Amino acid sequence: MKKLLLTGGLGYIGSHTCVELLEKGYEVVIIDNLCNSDAKVKNVIEKITGKSVEFFKGDILNSKFVDKVFAENKFDAVIHLAGLKAVGESVQKPLMYYENNVCGSVILLKAMQKHGVKKIVFSSSACVYGNPASLPIFEDFPLAPTNPYGQTKVAIEKMLEDLCTADKDFTAVSLRYFNPIGAHQSGLIGENPKDIPNNLAPYIAQTAAGIRPYLSIFGNDWKTADGTGVRDYIHVVDLAVGHMAALERIKNSGYHVFNLGTGNGVSVLELLHAYEKACGKEIPYKFVPRRDGDIAICYADCGKAKQQLKWTAKLNVDQMCQSMVTYTKAPRQ
Repeated sequence: MKKLLLTGGLGYIGSHTCVELLEKGYEVVIIDNLCNSDAKVKNVIEKITGKSVEFFKGDILNSKFVDKVFAENKFDAVIHLAGLKAVGESVQKPLMYYENNVCGSVILLKAMQKHGVKKIVFSSSACVYGNPASLPIFEDFPLAPTNPYGQTKVAIEKMLEDLCTADKDFTAVSLRYFNPIGAHQSGLIGENPKDIPNNLAPYIAQTAAGIRPYLSIFGNDWKTADGTGVRDYIHVVDLAVGHMAALERIKNSGYHVFNLGTGNGVSVLELLHAYEKACGKEIPYKFVPRRDGDIAICYADCGKAKQQLKWTAKLNVDQMCQSMVTYTKAPRQ
């Protein structure tokens, strides 16, 4: 059994990743500051898996806290998911994003160095590519993010690459997520943002539940089949499995990058209609003006992950939406 540190482990992606790791036999220690998560999720994870997980409440910006966690545990590797992730907020508060995401990662990596932990899997993002010149998007495309959130991901990726150059025994894997949606098949964990959602899927779910009067769709004049933006949506459980693949398949030290998506583009209207099919009712929507910084189409080439990680996304959009509906109908603790 290997012991892992999972930062941000009670969040949306972190909780699903923790479940998959525990069910695969890993021992997991979580640190999370609960800024966009809930301590009750720990109990839900343990209910799903029947296994215990250790949780330390704290912030990766607190170097004494991070060092204490490392001193009390002998970790084999780190999965680093902790970070602020709202694109719009990053534009308004760039320094907060650089401090939290970049400085927090520096503190984490220093603790890894001090305690001899030589492997990390990092939660990056497809937003590092910005507006791609062609499609699909390959890992060797230029990095040109259009907002501070994306810039923090690029900065951390570059830092990891430089660290691998300086320390030939160090292994770092950056996973560039496309658009995670969906929920665990149990219906017990899923995306449940504390404040205004950052992503399309929870807006659709909240509109279907009557929390919002209608869904705002930003633009119907994009150069796509139905005029709405196209993205690569990936089920969060497929994404969680991708983290294990990175841990288990990457044996060589150095820096490695992989896209994690389905390789298929789905429009806003297509996703909306798939959710309508899953929940059995129509969802009201209105077209509103485009947002600054949005792009028409974005989807991945995932051939590198398939070849080197032996990983492919398995769940389709209908399954993603059905899992979301199941989650919304399940009683909350």
